[in-house]
Amino acid sequence: MMNTPIDAEDRRAVPPVICYPTETLPHPDLALYRKALGSAQVTHRVTAPPRDACTFEVPAGHFFRITCTEAPQVGDLNLWNANDLSERFFSGKTRALHGTHVSTGDRLWSALPHLRPMATIVEDTLDWYGIDSFGGSVHDVIGTRCDPYTHALLSGGAYHHCCHSNLTRALANARNLDLIEAERHVHDVLNVFMCTGFTHDTGQYFMKASPVRPGDFLTFFAEIDLLGALSACPGGDCGSEHSSDTARCAPLGVEILSPDETSLNGWAAPAPNGYDRSHGR
Repeated sequence: MMNTPIDAEDRRAVPPVICYPTETLPHPDLALYRKALGSAQVTHRVTAPPRDACTFEVPAGHFFRITCTEAPQVGDLNLWNANDLSERFFSGKTRALHGTHVSTGDRLWSALPHLRPMATIVEDTLDWYGIDSFGGSVHDVIGTRCDPYTHALLSGGAYHHCCHSNLTRALANARNLDLIEAERHVHDVLNVFMCTGFTHDTGQYFMKASPVRPGDFLTFFAEIDLLGALSACPGGDCGSEHSSDTARCAPLGVEILSPDETSLNGWAAPAPNGYDRSHGR
């Protein structure tokens, strides 16, 4: 039986405190990045096929752009330091610093102990969406990735084209790893173009049909040498279900862009986090 205290409303009325104030966070020089992007030329293109994944490499100081090409489609993005797979995208800290969904000017941060910007969002054609009446927004860092383990738990079936499996196969191929080793490096994602939130009544994670349309894109500046993997989610626009072959699914395009060598004068790749790792000893 629920025992509601007499001061319940007073306790609920306590105002929140932002956990990580970002006033002292190093901010990207978007003007410099945009100037460099203006001179950038596409040097490589890859495609994430429907219900599958691709990999790509981006040198520090270059750009990569993910584009919706044929039909509304969401993607699951993993990023690693191209020279050290142990340094990978840290969705939880990115969420703590920038919020549940990211857009222009936000950065994707790497895992401890490195904790530095891996990539900065320079362009987002969906930045108009904001937060809708359901509490939904796009490009989330709150979901994990659809995976065959949760699918087996909830349905008892074995589905091999969840984003987790797609990313595992892609990384195994890119780095000549067996599947078991590759899977250890696959991590929580940036859900590109996905529209998600938490329900107001039960606090459950929800998805809804993405507002993305062919021609929409998200452009990133690579702060360090990157290896990326992008899965075209089996949920398509995620308006109905994922982890199945039911939804219409489309490819996603990835372009690597190289700027003019002189356009980034004064820029330097961020160093790993300055904490000395003594941990009180």
